[in-house]
Amino acid sequence: MKTNLVSAVLLAATLFSASPLMAQQKRVSPHETTSTVIGDRRTGCRVTITYGRPYMKDRKIWGTAEAKALVPSGKAWRLGADEATLLVTQQPLAFGETTVPAGAYVLYLVPEENGAAKLAISTKLGGWGIPVDETHDLARVDLKKETLDKPVDQLTVAIEKDSAGTGGIIKISWDTTQFSVPFTVKK
Repeated sequence: MKTNLVSAVLLAATLFSASPLMAQQKRVSPHETTSTVIGDRRTGCRVTITYGRPYMKDRKIWGTAEAKALVPSGKAWRLGADEATLLVTQQPLAFGETTVPAGAYVLYLVPEENGAAKLAISTKLGGWGIPVDETHDLARVDLKKETLDKPVDQLTVAIEKDSAGTGGIIKISWDTTQFSVPFTVKK
């Protein structure tokens, strides 16, 4: 119960502190919140991601800056549209050897043409998605990259539970690319 209260207070403070910035900007994409509870429904860890969902609109999504890709390789990308993408976790999460404490964070992506793309977890809250502030990174974790059979027209972020009930996987899908990273909940 105490963890739930702390998470609720953190989320409220984050949204409240960001509201003056958001009031100055106009949203251009629909937004979504995806959330799941890892473990027991009442005592488990709720993991939530809120993000803007841009459409492809006949644009080249992934690639190089020279190819005029919307998300150029090797550069930090906001992971969504409009406000910065927000991750809230009620308990610490482990991404491999990297532990992210309970709390609220901004997520962004650093895609790579060759090599592992990174999911960046930042402590800088309350901003618009651009410019990406890389100076407050808590961690960057490797993402697995896969090619999808069918293109996904609108950016989609999903949180799926693992079969053991001790963790999950974050999946980021757009165009014909899917990035994913598994995590476990630390008690």
